[in-house]
Amino acid sequence: MSDNVIRPLDGILVLDFSQFLAGPVAAMRLADLGARVIKIERPQGGDIGRTLAFAGRTADGDTVSFHAMNRNKEGITADLKDPDDLAYVKRLVAKADVIIQNFRPGVMERIGLDYESVRKINPTIVYASASGYGDSGPWKDRPGQDLLAQSVSGIPWLSGSHDDGPVPVGLSIADHLMSCHIAQGVTALLVRRFRTGVGGHAQTSLLEALLDLQFELLSTHLNDSRVTVKRGGEHSAHAFLSAPYGTYPTSDGYVALAMNPIPVIGRLLGIAELENMIDPETWWSEQERIEAVLASHFARETTDHWLEILDAADVWCAPVLTLEQLVAHDGFAAIDMTQEVTRQVTNSGGPAVTLTTTRSPIRIDGEVLRNATSAPLLGQHNDSVRSEFGVGSPVDAA
Repeated sequence: MSDNVIRPLDGILVLDFSQFLAGPVAAMRLADLGARVIKIERPQGGDIGRTLAFAGRTADGDTVSFHAMNRNKEGITADLKDPDDLAYVKRLVAKADVIIQNFRPGVMERIGLDYESVRKINPTIVYASASGYGDSGPWKDRPGQDLLAQSVSGIPWLSGSHDDGPVPVGLSIADHLMSCHIAQGVTALLVRRFRTGVGGHAQTSLLEALLDLQFELLSTHLNDSRVTVKRGGEHSAHAFLSAPYGTYPTSDGYVALAMNPIPVIGRLLGIAELENMIDPETWWSEQERIEAVLASHFARETTDHWLEILDAADVWCAPVLTLEQLVAHDGFAAIDMTQEVTRQVTNSGGPAVTLTTTRSPIRIDGEVLRNATSAPLLGQHNDSVRSEFGVGSPVDAA
């Protein structure tokens, strides 16, 4: 990003008390947009994300995923159960614009850093709370973990075929969605504060993020209970869309077909049986037979062969790429979605450590958002932050 582009959140100070994934990624999103983020961790071990390794991969003593989701942050340590450390943190709170926390319900209240307590210290604070299942109800004390939230939400019953058991999404989709909602709530409250001088409290949960993801299904079912999940055959990609919506094997991979009229597909591929299916109702009633015919036909040639035919007719289709095919593709290079981050001060005291990761998916004024600063060491900025904010008497929170 060029130096003459002003990042939208320049000048905003965020205190990130969160750990694992959703909260730290939300804070990272704000940092990408220009906010100064100070990550506050416990002195012993810090954020558990430092050791909870995605694919077991680490770099310079921290997981690669920790590096990725805590880039462009400063890092300090504080024992929130220690009166002196808590007083110091409250000095930071008094100067902050935003607080993000994802402790279980009741934890911040016991510490005295819940929204109502913080608002007495800093009346215009924008405070974001993220939980697993909200602050009330029978699930509120369950562990706020992605797979568990997916399971409660019903998401695993939307993928796979009618012969499969539950098929969870193979990424932390609830955490990532919730991070977006946290960042959206924070930025919305910042806009309100700039307009009115009033701060506020944004709250969301893993469960709410996943229920929002299902707004089409839930809205339809709540208004017509006859609408329910009935998964299709092995090639179907959606329980609520008819053939040919799905993925089909080719001689060297897979091709995906989205919403397309069956007769058009039949004519292009030279399949008379499908070309004659002009009644859209049969695309539902004969869904598995249509998909089986297509799968058998596609298996005869390569993915590129079929794409050449389908693309020329403006059919909605795409190759189904593997991870290796994706990162090697010209399309991946063209979207320019990566950046390098460098940890200059290392745990080992050795040379700088540079990692490749993704960048913010947002472009501002035509410019991508990048920052080369890696995640901090545990307590790396203790001295500089204490020097800046001082370690005087506790702030009166009464």
